[in-house]
Amino acid sequence: MRIGELARRSGVSERSLRYYETQGLLRPERTPGGQRRYGEWAVDRVIRVQALYAAGLNSRKIAQLLPCMRDADGAPSELATAQLVDELSAERARIDTMIADLVRSRGILDEVIDLASAVAR
Repeated sequence: MRIGELARRSGVSERSLRYYETQGLLRPERTPGGQRRYGEWAVDRVIRVQALYAAGLNSRKIAQLLPCMRDADGAPSELATAQLVDELSAERARIDTMIADLVRSRGILDEVIDLASAVAR
């Protein structure tokens, strides 16, 4: 498929897809005329990259991680290492801390809303 179709099917802009390519996150084949061509695998890959970005990983970390994941199901491949597991565990701990901070902030905001609502009535 061409880049426009991949963008449509994955919900990611063509510009982002080109960026993923420069970061080594997506490797299309090229036609003799230089056009990008992607296999069906690319849709899963792009969705997975988006999820990893949303989790707070940067492109360098994602580039390290992707070869250790299978595109179709996201399960680990034989390339996963103990160091990668440690790094991902650290990322998960960072995300857990962010979630706890957000829950705490939401609780404070809820209290302020309740108090303000009582005064406004």
